[in-house]
Amino acid sequence: MIKTKGYATHDSNAKFAEWEFERRDVGPHDILIDIEYAGICHSDIHTARGEWDAMMPTMYPLVPGHEIVGRVSQIGNAVTKFKVGDVAGIGCFVDSCRECTPCVDGFEQFCYKGAAYTYSGTYMDRETPTYGGYSDKYVVDENYALKVTSDGDLAGVAPLMCAGITTYSPLRRFGVGPGQNVGIVGLGGLGHMAVKLAVAMGANVTVFSTSPSKEEDAKKLGAHNFVVTSDPENLTPLTGTFNFILDTVSADHDVNMYIGLLGIRGTMVVVGVPPNPNVIHSFGLIFGNKTLAGSLIGGIAETQEMLDFCAEHNIKSDVEVIKPDYIETAYDRTVKADVRYRFVIDMKNA
Repeated sequence: MIKTKGYATHDSNAKFAEWEFERRDVGPHDILIDIEYAGICHSDIHTARGEWDAMMPTMYPLVPGHEIVGRVSQIGNAVTKFKVGDVAGIGCFVDSCRECTPCVDGFEQFCYKGAAYTYSGTYMDRETPTYGGYSDKYVVDENYALKVTSDGDLAGVAPLMCAGITTYSPLRRFGVGPGQNVGIVGLGGLGHMAVKLAVAMGANVTVFSTSPSKEEDAKKLGAHNFVVTSDPENLTPLTGTFNFILDTVSADHDVNMYIGLLGIRGTMVVVGVPPNPNVIHSFGLIFGNKTLAGSLIGGIAETQEMLDFCAEHNIKSDVEVIKPDYIETAYDRTVKADVRYRFVIDMKNA
């Protein structure tokens, strides 16, 4: 077994402290990653604080983190995808059954038997707990690790493993490209990635936000237009003009307002999870043959495609790098949207 140093919380108070545990030994198809950076995703906060217990009970002690990037320090004797010294990433899951239809079709995140999530879950034996990337090492099967091609600092690469694929997947699924008007609702950890990706795909991008102060940032990220949604009159001229809208907001808000901005056969995809259910007015969808859809990360192949796309277009997340002793403060600031635009923990120098 491999001794590992992590940062764990033992209950829903989400107070973090150094904690030692063991990873499995490197098997024939495994790689050992020395973690350099781990992003803080809002789902880490929900899980650590037990806020999703009704749906997905938190397994304590909890070492969160599914936005992981580091360097391969050891490989199994049957590994062909990686060599020692390569940069590798780990996203939201680290194994699946590999046999069901979703797994075979490249949608491992929807494994019928339940994928092995990177933390607060178990491996496929349904007994061994998984611990996440707020740690110095991770052992993972090479088939569930991602190859990273990146120049310079890797801190901005880590959030691509979740925020990047969460936004890339629906943009690709619905064919976003040149000549399309695309709206991004919210300019946070997900929204700022969506802007960068949609712009790189050639779309005309508009950011919708309740915060006028974010207009300058939106334009720097590449957005062509910025609309303050707190004034309904700003939306009226845009009715029926959008081909695609991606809603990244996790706070309660009126989805129908954005459905009204879609043109005929337009599509809106939600990736944010507000605390309360949305109320949808059916006529808003029926008149115009509009589509309202959801999206959950991506499979291994699509995540690799996203990383390759980001490398080609020099896309990284805008991050604030912190040390592990700042995790609790980072959680509080993330909830208050006080970060531009993702916290990343420096595990290399922890």
